[in-house]
Amino acid sequence: MKIEAKFYQKLKDKRVKCTLCPHECLLSPGQRGICKVRKNISGQLYSLNYGNITSMGIDPIEKKPLYHFFPSSNILSIGSSGCNLLCPFCQNIEISDADNVIETKETTPQDIIKIAKSNNSFGIAYTYNEPTVFYEFVHDTSVLAKKSGIKNVWVTNGNISMEALKEIRPYMDAANIDLKSFNSDFYSSFVSGDLETTKDTIAYLFKEGVHIEITFLTITNKNDSSEEMENIAKWIASISHNIPLHISRYFPMNKILEPPTSLNILNRNYDIGKKYLKYVYLGNVMDKARSNTYCPNCNTLLIERRGYQINDLIKNGSCPKCHTKIYGEFNGV
Repeated sequence: MKIEAKFYQKLKDKRVKCTLCPHECLLSPGQRGICKVRKNISGQLYSLNYGNITSMGIDPIEKKPLYHFFPSSNILSIGSSGCNLLCPFCQNIEISDADNVIETKETTPQDIIKIAKSNNSFGIAYTYNEPTVFYEFVHDTSVLAKKSGIKNVWVTNGNISMEALKEIRPYMDAANIDLKSFNSDFYSSFVSGDLETTKDTIAYLFKEGVHIEITFLTITNKNDSSEEMENIAKWIASISHNIPLHISRYFPMNKILEPPTSLNILNRNYDIGKKYLKYVYLGNVMDKARSNTYCPNCNTLLIERRGYQINDLIKNGSCPKCHTKIYGEFNGV
């Protein structure tokens, strides 16, 4: 389904400028943006993927990954098509590249709310592809979810305009944001994104009280230096030492065939992260200890994770031993 898009300017000769993300694509009639799902049709910008759902499932919240947001809960996850980055290591290329999409299911925001309620889901995660590029549907669904007491979670690359971010902010409860590098050249030349926009998104949402966790995919020979990790951890700590950081292991995917991230590099990055941040986790590895949550004050085990088997020992959002407040939102009482 197509509807007129939000966030664009009409220019001369029926050209338009999309202002949804930092690309600010200039489009003549018939052209689509970098995301391939926003198109100039006769001088108006249209979203081509409104309600076109490619993926839907009930997932553990830990899969997003969010470790400090209602642990062990299940969440309805939905995705559409398109992306405003061009990551050559994308693991969801079959939907992030809208030209590859074979089948979609036309769905309404009301349908999504009904499905969430019927599955006793505490929230809806906009994920699988970049939620920014199906913004209109995410927005309309989020408004209904908020009215129904259902949480809204974004899994995002953070490349969104501040105008659009501020409009969706009242309906956003949590976000996991991919920080793909701390190098502007990496962003511009390797993934066709903007580092400063991603940083602004993280800083703004945390300041506004949205629950934030960050994922850093460490790619062999691309962004795996100790200097890079040091810069990332220091910068996150400058916003808050409490923000959880997920250091994720890369595996060969799509166009990038470098060997999987070595465990030595992942463990080194974990140790660097822990110098600055209270909560650091390793992802895509079989390391139980470094996927558990410990009290940053007394080191008591608070959340034990065995895959998606979760033992949450937090009481009233605090360590049961020393009563230190733990960043996040928890089920434990």
